[in-house]
Amino acid sequence: MKKTLLVITMALTSLTTFAQTDAGFGIKGGLNYGGNGDYYDSAKDAYNDPDKNVGYHIGLYAKTGGNLYLRPELVYTSLKSGYAEDFKMQKLDLPVLVGAKVIGPLNVFAGPAFQYILDTDYDGITIGDVENDFTVGLNVGVGVNLGKLGVDLRYERGFSDNEVDIINADITSVEKDRIDTRPDQLILSLSLKL
Repeated sequence: MKKTLLVITMALTSLTTFAQTDAGFGIKGGLNYGGNGDYYDSAKDAYNDPDKNVGYHIGLYAKTGGNLYLRPELVYTSLKSGYAEDFKMQKLDLPVLVGAKVIGPLNVFAGPAFQYILDTDYDGITIGDVENDFTVGLNVGVGVNLGKLGVDLRYERGFSDNEVDIINADITSVEKDRIDTRPDQLILSLSLKL
């Protein structure tokens, strides 16, 4: 029993030492899962068609501080949202996160995410311009850092409505539909400190 306790203590101590992360910069990438606003419908859609709302991201980050840190990121994101047809959006994100180490390699973070929409596309349907190309959202998440390797899971939500007009192809209909382009997503990232 004493040997087991000693081995566990040594393993946790070495893991904590190994997981110490200092200031630096690196690259990151991963998967995004976008929701359509209704969590029940989004969960049902994810079960029926898992890749329907999946996108990806790739970018750079910098980190300053120790137990309390600042981590700005610059990330290119490509999203899909499964409405009647696939709505696609490409954007640049600039999250400015404040984080804290909780215990060992575990950390939590939150902060604003500044977003610039590069392009939108709705398969087979003409769309108008996005209401605002520049928006602000919020990132909240948890991560694990093991040396140069990091994994985090975060939730992103836009603060304000940002809609785009859909112009109906049906000539008899003059009404326009609108889609909210505000992100509502789960983001899974893998990062590598350089």
